Amino acid sequence: MIDGTALLERLQGDLSAIRGRLTPNAGMDKITWFQAGGAAELLFQPADEADLQTFLKAVPVEIPLLVVGIGSNLLVRDGGLPGIVVRLSAKGFGDVRTVSDTRIEAGAAAPDKRLAVVALEAGIGGFHFYYGIPGSVGGALRMNAGANGAETRERVIEVRALDRAGNKHLLTNDDMGYAYRHSAAPDDFIFTSAVFEGFQTSSAEIEEAMDAVQLHRESVQPIREKTGGSTFKNPEGSSAWKEIDAAGCRGLMIGGAQMSPMHCNFMINTGSATAFDLERLGESVRARVLEHSGIRLEWEIRRVGGFRPGQEVQEFLGLLL
Repeated sequence: MIDGTALLERLQGDLSAIRGRLTPNAGMDKITWFQAGGAAELLFQPADEADLQTFLKAVPVEIPLLVVGIGSNLLVRDGGLPGIVVRLSAKGFGDVRTVSDTRIEAGAAAPDKRLAVVALEAGIGGFHFYYGIPGSVGGALRMNAGANGAETRERVIEVRALDRAGNKHLLTNDDMGYAYRHSAAPDDFIFTSAVFEGFQTSSAEIEEAMDAVQLHRESVQPIREKTGGSTFKNPEGSSAWKEIDAAGCRGLMIGGAQMSPMHCNFMINTGSATAFDLERLGESVRARVLEHSGIRLEWEIRRVGGFRPGQEVQEFLGLLL
């Protein structure tokens, strides 16, 4: 069983200069939108970028470290997360401001929706799609988040990051190596902010596009449920939801986990689901789709942590490999 008290005591002397908040045995079910899963051994919420840099320089590299955003695209397994989880605070990393007539700088903890609203207020087009993405800027940068035919890579100019040793980096759009729901930035880079560029247009046009995004979300997605957004990436030449539906998985339930009857690429916690239920449901869907169409769906939901003993989940449930 994970117990972060010992880790906190071990690091106490090294972290005397830290201004942020350290919490041992932090329940990740309080953070993730699924509201399920185990605890983080130690949760750190830095005060700002300088505080995060001090922390990274002080913590030994052999201690596992994971960065999470607002928890919208994250499934923490019931066995919990060993090591340290870093969660950037809105106060220290959530500022969004215009820096020119067409450019916006946003902190990594800022909600994507906030980025869209600031763009609207400034009359900067090209950001309306963020209004429908339930995540933060840091996550959007990492996975090239997109919706309604647009993607993050179309707007990014430069990205500020710290590596595991606390060194600063400034990455260009090319450095990010964007592809569908993927960036090639090093896994240990922690994004702290980014500069985006759009184009001047009327606020009326932007508002109309944002309204269309919101209407689409409300009409086809279970936005009021405990969900993590799209569960699987779209396979080449098709849509994940179409393959899931064709395999008979719309509304499929395991324990308290269900593939939404409204949008069957959304996995939801109906109220009592464990992380085990949710991941087992996802792998059951992957197995059925593979059997039905030969397509191997790839997870879009990020799954982290360890399984509870006796509740390990194999890929495709080990049935078709």
